[in-house]
Amino acid sequence: MSYSTFGAATILFAFLVFQSSSANINGGFSVKLIHRDSPSSPFYKTHPKSLNKVFRRSMRQTFYPNSAQSQITADNGHYLFKLSIGNPPLDVYGIADTGSDLIWTQCAPCPGCYKQINPLFDPTKSSTYKDLSCYAQECQTIGTITCSLRHACNYTYAYGSAAVTQGVLSKETITITSTSGNATSLENIVFGCGHNNTGTFNENEMGIIGLGGGDLSLVSQLSPLVGGKKFSFCLVPFHTDPSIESKISFGEGSEVSGDGVVSTPLVTKEDKTPYFVTLKGISVGNKFVPFNSSGEVSKGNMFMDTGTPPTLIPQDFYDRLVAEVRSQIPMTPIGDDPSLGTQLCYKSKTNLQGPILTVHFEGADVKLTPIQTFVPPKDEVFCFAMQTVPWDVGIYGGFAQSNFLIGYDLETMVAFFKPTDCTKHQ
Repeated sequence: MSYSTFGAATILFAFLVFQSSSANINGGFSVKLIHRDSPSSPFYKTHPKSLNKVFRRSMRQTFYPNSAQSQITADNGHYLFKLSIGNPPLDVYGIADTGSDLIWTQCAPCPGCYKQINPLFDPTKSSTYKDLSCYAQECQTIGTITCSLRHACNYTYAYGSAAVTQGVLSKETITITSTSGNATSLENIVFGCGHNNTGTFNENEMGIIGLGGGDLSLVSQLSPLVGGKKFSFCLVPFHTDPSIESKISFGEGSEVSGDGVVSTPLVTKEDKTPYFVTLKGISVGNKFVPFNSSGEVSKGNMFMDTGTPPTLIPQDFYDRLVAEVRSQIPMTPIGDDPSLGTQLCYKSKTNLQGPILTVHFEGADVKLTPIQTFVPPKDEVFCFAMQTVPWDVGIYGGFAQSNFLIGYDLETMVAFFKPTDCTKHQ
């Protein structure tokens, strides 16, 4: 989402609890991502969104006694963490985003906030809230900052989608409940208290939880407490029954291993936030379509982003890929529906019997079925879940990441993929 996002038609909630406690994490933890329409969700059966808006706006399974867990279900592409922040705690729902670092929520007073259903977090009512000084090291990490008259760290954090949050960089204490029921304290977690926030957010979304590789992401801040800078998750497909849940795990116990695992190097660049990987090309059935027409491959030409539902690729690659996909589907595409734009779409009551797409990362072949490559923006219509970007670096989005156990080890700089029925990954 740091480069591109399609809004929030898809919502999953991850459960963390922010409180005061003195326990410590040993053995990592997992957190739940709950579908907005799940009976567990406070938004159950409210504010349905069509997938078409997404396009328009666009764990280890071994038991660890000290691991906290959080569920994952699907709702058209995005996933939300549920956080309870402050003392006394207030529930916050933020987009889980591997494409950005900052953890932020809308805060009172909020003269420039977008509408949200739940109350704003009021820092004056929390006994554990602390503004960061503009001279603090964390303040220098955030990028665009100014110093207030009280020497507080005022930040501006922008996204490629044109979303922007402005506010005060602050610290709070959080508590995470483990799978064994133990409460674990996480003190002095840096987050943004956003007082002016704009973008294509919906009223259920109260901010963003950055899971990128930078210093202020949740992954980085938790790494000293959970046994390492690594995490994994299993995203259920967007149309999964809301009551079916999986999980996201951090630290020890989040390793991805076993039969079927493939891995690809993470490419180190100056910007540590995105998880860059190298894509050689994509095979449609047995027909290989190279990323570049010349056949040359640039290292780190894609990055992995749960905050962007579709996969985004350069125009030339997209045109050649779509032409091959169309040639292998014995159906006539829809061509007379303005609401679908230029997407490759087909009229069908069920998902297509389309070709397998094999994504050829460096060292890892990842096979995608139609459930990951075609999505329904409306009833009885299925569209190709890839779009174009006007630059040379692509984005591997959430649709393509579903039904894989995906792990990141930021110490060895490797990403792992394991084909998994995420509806059964508990």
